[in-house]
Amino acid sequence: MTVFFDRELDTVATFWRVYRRDGVALGFTSHDRDLVFSGIRHRAAPGMVPAAIRLSSAIKDDSSEVEGALSHDSIREADLSGGLFDQSGIIIGAVNWETLENEIFYSGRIGAIDDDRHGFSAQLRSAKHILDHDLVPRTSPTCRANFCGPGCGLSAPRFTTRRALATVDLEGNRIGVDQPASTEFIDGQVRFLAGPQTGLVFGIIDADGTWLTLDRPLLRSPDIGTPVELREGCDHTLATCASRFDNARNFRGEPFLPGNDLLSRYGTSNG
Repeated sequence: MTVFFDRELDTVATFWRVYRRDGVALGFTSHDRDLVFSGIRHRAAPGMVPAAIRLSSAIKDDSSEVEGALSHDSIREADLSGGLFDQSGIIIGAVNWETLENEIFYSGRIGAIDDDRHGFSAQLRSAKHILDHDLVPRTSPTCRANFCGPGCGLSAPRFTTRRALATVDLEGNRIGVDQPASTEFIDGQVRFLAGPQTGLVFGIIDADGTWLTLDRPLLRSPDIGTPVELREGCDHTLATCASRFDNARNFRGEPFLPGNDLLSRYGTSNG
């Protein structure tokens, strides 16, 4: 284990790394020059400051925060608003800038991001945050399982296809693909396999011919011919699960359980 602050004058700086979902890894340090270690160049970013880190043995999530200015080339306003940094993995530690010995103090994921056009702050969530989830699922009239995810039982490749981008309508927030897409893709998703949105997943809220309307704006217009991966959608109702997928045995919902509205009904007499 690396020991820090064991002498009057110590050559130590903080560092942090961001692992985005599109495969991009970014490194930063509070030192006044770039540092290269662990196979990653950590850019000097004095305008970015990780706040105090609190670690405990309690079950409650160990929270932290990082703040910075939108002046660094690696963190742009469009990337933040477009979701490139959402749920990214992050680690924070200390490094000896002479020997490059380093120690990781915190690991987790980026939560909420606040952006005021001049700077940003990101809440960090440790691995303990999964303990905040309900261990026992609550009842719901629709299926709680993600389509083709755990509990659903259906195979994702069976409902996934690849297409090529044919046209883009930024004002209408929709893309056109090279083959017609049926309405079965509504409530599904599209994932870009190249370009500025590589790896990002967008929800599909409407499908009309070759046009697919997305649930949030694109960062910028991707090139025509960009490969995309489309997955069909599911409205999570028992009728769809049974008739379209023949998968009612895996339905994770209680469609026939009376709701709270039953308590507010007037009593009636059958006599």
